[in-house]
Amino acid sequence: MDVRQRDHIETVVLTTAGAAPVAARMHDAIIQSSWQRCVHQYGLDPTRMQAARIVPQTRLREHQQRLDDFARIARYGLETLYGQVAGMGYVVLLTDADGVTVDYLGDANTDAGLRRAGLYLGAEWSENGAGTCAVGTALATGQALTVHQADHFDATHIPLTCTAVPLFDSYGGLNAILDISALSSPLSKDSQRLALHLVRTYAGRIEDAYFLRRHRQDWILKLSPGPEFLDVNPEYLIALDANGCIVGHNRRAQQMLTAEPRVAAGGGGVALLGMRFDTLFDARAEELGRFVYSRPSEQRIVRLSGSGKLLYLSVMPPMLRLPAETQLPIPSALASLCGGDAALSQQLQRAAKLIDAPINLLINGETGSGKEYFARALHQASARRDGPFIAVNCAAIPETLIESELFGHLPHSFSGAGPKARRGLIQEADGGTLFLDEIGDMPRELQSRLLRVLAEGEVLAIGASRPVPVNVRVISATHHPLDQLISGGGFREDLYYRLNGARLVLPPLRERSDLDWLIDKFLAVPQGAAGFTLAEAARAQLHRHRWPGNLRELRNALEYARAVCSHRHIEAGDLPDGIAEPLASPTPGAPASETATVHPPVTDPHTLPPEAMLLMQYLRASGWNLSAVARQIGISRMTLYRRMARYGIQSPNRSDTVAGH
Repeated sequence: MDVRQRDHIETVVLTTAGAAPVAARMHDAIIQSSWQRCVHQYGLDPTRMQAARIVPQTRLREHQQRLDDFARIARYGLETLYGQVAGMGYVVLLTDADGVTVDYLGDANTDAGLRRAGLYLGAEWSENGAGTCAVGTALATGQALTVHQADHFDATHIPLTCTAVPLFDSYGGLNAILDISALSSPLSKDSQRLALHLVRTYAGRIEDAYFLRRHRQDWILKLSPGPEFLDVNPEYLIALDANGCIVGHNRRAQQMLTAEPRVAAGGGGVALLGMRFDTLFDARAEELGRFVYSRPSEQRIVRLSGSGKLLYLSVMPPMLRLPAETQLPIPSALASLCGGDAALSQQLQRAAKLIDAPINLLINGETGSGKEYFARALHQASARRDGPFIAVNCAAIPETLIESELFGHLPHSFSGAGPKARRGLIQEADGGTLFLDEIGDMPRELQSRLLRVLAEGEVLAIGASRPVPVNVRVISATHHPLDQLISGGGFREDLYYRLNGARLVLPPLRERSDLDWLIDKFLAVPQGAAGFTLAEAARAQLHRHRWPGNLRELRNALEYARAVCSHRHIEAGDLPDGIAEPLASPTPGAPASETATVHPPVTDPHTLPPEAMLLMQYLRASGWNLSAVARQIGISRMTLYRRMARYGIQSPNRSDTVAGH
């Protein structure tokens, strides 16, 4: 411990004890408040210096998968920002709402130092774990800020300068953090003003890009105080449904509209969702057509009905969907995988067009989400259905054997090879489909050999001098983000483009709306046998569970319940331990999540908080059609169940009725 670290610890100890020394006055109020939280709320010890917290690879993958769609869209913004700041020694981090770094760009020459400092992929920067830091304090406060050198709580981090900006989703929820950090910098905190400006700029661009993607099936309103940049760089974004009601907004629009008297009186940002366009603006939703691009931007004027503020408006109509009659029928092998979930149905429709296309397919999805089932269904629906389907788990075969397993070998061609030649799995798949599961775990030295198979259509066994022609269709699958493996040198870029002729993404179970269909499918018994029944309380527990193991975990849970239940009737107590156990309260200072404490059933709906009352309005307006409400507000049915349980809202279509409905 050096002198600077000892002095810093003394300053933090005295400040949090209420006897702030002169040295503490250089720190912002937001920093001093964070120090107080660290000691009095999280119980952190300022005298204890901690090494960087890097989560294990399996946990990192879980965090990455949860933010997969957003991170994919954000990636271009990260790369562009890194191009602006890399020459000044910064790295760029994207963290999720738990403070775990799910994407990272930095100088490979300084990897060791960056990893030690925690400026690395998988680093966990929550305030209750790492103390005052840019990511954690931005998560705790929802504010953009710079935590510069001695602003940090932990004396380990005082050489660092870190600037973070929260990224919000289109419902006003804190979704992620964009951060740039450096191992060293000038002593003055003012030196980071440009850094803060840059990160704010790119955070806004990332938010808006994700907004436009998420709401492409809605009416999108682009608004700006001036006409000049209206169509190219609007300040405010609002999404409307077909009824002219707000279903989304960017952060700047939320801040602008919540300043309006009628919105502020109704509860701020919560009240925005569901409000009609014509209650906020002096125009009717039916008139939106006059604000399209065909008219000069200076003629597209609209006023806020409360303050009279003048804005310029540009309207993007929803993207057209393909008429149903133009969609291909989904083969039965594929159709049997889905019970009506919209996201999976879209992937099945796409897969139906690719069944016999002369390209290889890449399937992405979390562990247990059904990637091999999907690949088998593609094979069974294809013209190759009478050929073999050979599945290879690249992560399960020992690295010393995978080459001989895939490519085959001649007698005594290597140490341990037997006296007989052996055909490899690639040759076994000749005329059919080769399914390479967990392709991201294939050793890099074998990737070039696989590339030759794909490029030349021939395989060379170990010890052989002449290749053998093969005709295989390759379907590969992974839960790894292959683009990150490529950038880290772990996966060949040319092989990636050979494998990724088309990419299909399987939704995780927690986001699927057909959970009831899956439950009934897994509980089904052969015709003529006595079936199983499922108590309503057990079904509710299954709906509350997050299913980190996806379909595999659901199948195992139901197999267990079938084995231990009495009289073929499954009660809640028959489910395995850990299925929908009571959930812990959220971390202090962290954003609220869907896993918050579940409340008892409501007795008076008028006592609900504003967001719950809004949800109740949606439910009542739809006649308690839960699937329709989930689609309308852009969440999965499982998420809707969790929100209802969180506020004690019970559907009258089930055994219990909401009081007062």
